[in-house]
Amino acid sequence: MTTTPAPQASLATVMFVVSDQDAALSFYTDTLGWELRGDVRFGPDGEHRWLEVAPPGSTARLALNPPMGGTPGGSAIGVEVQDVLAEHARLSAVGGIDLDPVPDPMPGVPLLFALRDPDGNHIWIVSATS
Repeated sequence: MTTTPAPQASLATVMFVVSDQDAALSFYTDTLGWELRGDVRFGPDGEHRWLEVAPPGSTARLALNPPMGGTPGGSAIGVEVQDVLAEHARLSAVGGIDLDPVPDPMPGVPLLFALRDPDGNHIWIVSATS
């Protein structure tokens, strides 16, 4: 069997299904402190919306999509930070976030914890590898 190699590519956009794009935008920008990267209406009558956010400095983006035959929630992403404990403290101080307890180090895995957006999508905060 002969296979054609895949072209060089990058993971650039991850997609979460959300129940309300405006509420999701507020959560990611106002609560988590992420940046709005794109907000474009499309379709014959502008009835669709492509909405992207990202942590400051990130090249990858998170698209916040309305349900298309499914239900919101159930997706997960990992976001690397230099100081997991400092990010946990920052998010705890913000309040109103469904946040795991302060993480305990475990041998063989990076320090990490999860938080959930209002639709139940998981954002894992992971220690950057050196």
